[in-house]
Amino acid sequence: MNITVFGTGYVGLVSGACLAEVGNDVVCVDIDDTKVVQLNQGHIPIYEPGLDELITKNIKAGRLLFTTDFKLGIDHGLFQLVAVGTPPDETGAADIRQVISVAETVATHMNEYKIVVNKSTVPVGTAERVYSHIDKILNERGVDIDFDVVSNPEFLKEGAAIEDFMRPDRIIVGTDNIRTTELLKILYAPFNRSHDRVIAMDTRSAELTKYAANAILATKISFMNELSNIAERTGADIEKVRVGIGSDPRIGYHFIYPGVGYGGSCFPKDLRALDRIAHSVGYDAVLLKSVEAVNAHQKQILFEMLESHFSGEMKGKVIAVWGLAFKPNTDDMREASSVVLMEALWKNGTIVRAYDPKAMNEAHRIYGHRDDLVLCERPEDALDGADALVVLTEWNVFRSPDFNVIKMKLKNPVVFDGRNLYSPPQMKSMGFTYYSIGRAPVHS
Repeated sequence: MNITVFGTGYVGLVSGACLAEVGNDVVCVDIDDTKVVQLNQGHIPIYEPGLDELITKNIKAGRLLFTTDFKLGIDHGLFQLVAVGTPPDETGAADIRQVISVAETVATHMNEYKIVVNKSTVPVGTAERVYSHIDKILNERGVDIDFDVVSNPEFLKEGAAIEDFMRPDRIIVGTDNIRTTELLKILYAPFNRSHDRVIAMDTRSAELTKYAANAILATKISFMNELSNIAERTGADIEKVRVGIGSDPRIGYHFIYPGVGYGGSCFPKDLRALDRIAHSVGYDAVLLKSVEAVNAHQKQILFEMLESHFSGEMKGKVIAVWGLAFKPNTDDMREASSVVLMEALWKNGTIVRAYDPKAMNEAHRIYGHRDDLVLCERPEDALDGADALVVLTEWNVFRSPDFNVIKMKLKNPVVFDGRNLYSPPQMKSMGFTYYSIGRAPVHS
């Protein structure tokens, strides 16, 4: 099948590569000339496991092309996938101007039946707005061309996006006619072989489903972090509580790990956008506001622990930080807990020595050169001369480190563990002062 993807960000790249992998002929359109040249040369601007190999393979096979020629893309694809950004505006609402711009461009140049498939995360009612914009331009052109608009939100996890696309839990198709539903089923047939994963609904319900999915996951994270603060103050162990409640199949173990708050490109943005959607229809979404408030507070927890441990004397201290990405298997630092912690440390005159397996270039891009940030080549190097170690991201390389090396390199054997990777009794037996989330600290 001939498919066009507008936008070569995270969703566009993964969607285009995976659709090409199963034999489709895919053209990806972007307005950034430099980016398009780099992509056609196999240079991928983001880190996602397996994505660079998949893109390179399908470029060589002739099934995947990147271009700035939007007319080529419009002429090429029956399916016109819209995967452009919807960043928050000044109120927190999703800005859909890029989505509308793509729709208007398609309407201006289309000469035959097209299916506009919106994969961007957009407010409820956007599909209807897209339809109206296309219909208006076609009327102004004086042409009678049939088209459909579909809401087809993505549910890709950073770090596991290819697996999620190739073996989806569900495929949400929001449309108001049976014909389009059947055509989308054909499009997704290669990813839908063992059983039917397509769930058809109206466009508004599909648009809300995307926000609802991220909101409930974020709510579980914030709820568990709220419990962790109660556990620490009551002498309970949140990890034992987690196992106790997770064994209930109605609750389960997913997304109930205590930590230092969620980040990334989706949860924070989508929670705020959903809150603005509620506000726009006259509803005060109290729970959504609470989820955001708990998350914002949780990102301050480790700095508060550090400040308390050092009796407020943070100036001149050196802190080793393991983990900069908001989660493992990505280089994404958007709204990461590391950003909040490092900026608080710098504000108080502290030097940061940091290491991350994949996010070092991203950290340099964000902060450039500064005297109070040292980006280290190995996790052990970050420990040199540091007054304490802070673990922020649960990369596998941090799960079983050489504690003798840590103890030898640190000025003080103090570890602040934002992901509860280590055992308090074990840390105490090895002579560490150890702080974690929702568990009583232990002292050497």
